[in-house]
Amino acid sequence: MKSNSLSSFAVMNVEKGEEIAGMWVTPHLDGIGIYKLIAKKKADGTCEWAHFVQRDNGVKEKVTRGTLEDPGRLSDVLEAFNRALHTAFGTGVTFQHADTDVYTLDGKKASPTRH
Repeated sequence: MKSNSLSSFAVMNVEKGEEIAGMWVTPHLDGIGIYKLIAKKKADGTCEWAHFVQRDNGVKEKVTRGTLEDPGRLSDVLEAFNRALHTAFGTGVTFQHADTDVYTLDGKKASPTRH
């Protein structure tokens, strides 16, 4: 059985001319971990997002990705994921804005601003 989980991989790469559009996380959920949503604005004006769960042991699982032609629609994606969280866990579980961690390919911390 092939697993789609890894503990140490880049969920999203930020290339030259791109910038982080935002990152949102849920509170920690016992037995599950933390759901995360990260988005970047690409040089061509589109927006790419990735949604995943990070387990307590650091493993990132259930990565889903999408692209938006209009970055202004990112709030719609966030709202849809929040509705799904409310359905699964109740109204107390919702995405909250978070700081992003950006690293270079050699593992050094980098600025989350435009690259």
